[in-house]
Amino acid sequence: MKRLIGLALAFGAGIGASKVFQWTPVSSGHQHGEQTPGSKMTAKGHILDMGARMAGHFAPVNSIHQHVCGFHFYSGQMNRQLIAHHYCSHINQDVRQCVIYDSDRPDARLIGIEYIISEDLFNQLSSEEKKLWHSHVYEVKSGSLIAPGVPDIAEKEVMKELIHTYGKTFHTWQVDRGDPLPLGVPQLMMAFVQDGQLNEDLLRQRDEYYKVSSEEKKRLRADIEDPKDTKGADAWLKSGKAVQLTTTESKMKLTK
Repeated sequence: MKRLIGLALAFGAGIGASKVFQWTPVSSGHQHGEQTPGSKMTAKGHILDMGARMAGHFAPVNSIHQHVCGFHFYSGQMNRQLIAHHYCSHINQDVRQCVIYDSDRPDARLIGIEYIISEDLFNQLSSEEKKLWHSHVYEVKSGSLIAPGVPDIAEKEVMKELIHTYGKTFHTWQVDRGDPLPLGVPQLMMAFVQDGQLNEDLLRQRDEYYKVSSEEKKRLRADIEDPKDTKGADAWLKSGKAVQLTTTESKMKLTK
């Protein structure tokens, strides 16, 4: 109980600190809303949004409780890497669902989703299904996955849970190539699994933005126990073959 109270206080301190410190956006080479086709919001549009916000019910969105920032690459194209801001909620203790944005700005673009499941649930998946999932071991142990604004002691507890989970991620908006809108089919994403894969400049950019040190976090997390076998996740690492989505045409099936 004392430990739980201590963690709650640590989280509270982190929330207070994040309110005092005003984040500035991580640049991704794009100007967010200014580069997205369409006209600026009108005064009427803002008023309607405000009214909808006051009258509406946003239970699924309000259940989002966690922001973690990491990195993804496109399955089959490790040279295409980007920063991914995950905003997550729990369905239950074994299943989380995250919406992914390209920044933490109010005008951030929603670029994908990630489902995160426990080791127990992952072990129940078929070998074919496991090819779509990635582990979080390296992200945690390397310090590249962070919970912005959360004190190290509380963040470490979060990471102790995440290291035993697996993610299935699709990006729907390829902002890294400058797409002005969500174009094409969703893309399966993967996570890094060893040193030398993640672009150092990208990591440095994120660390400088949040004023953190991935190397220091790596040191602090050295004693976190990790699964020795990821049991079918990160399948590309052993097979050398990547899985990715493509489109096919088929005859339309009508209701009658």
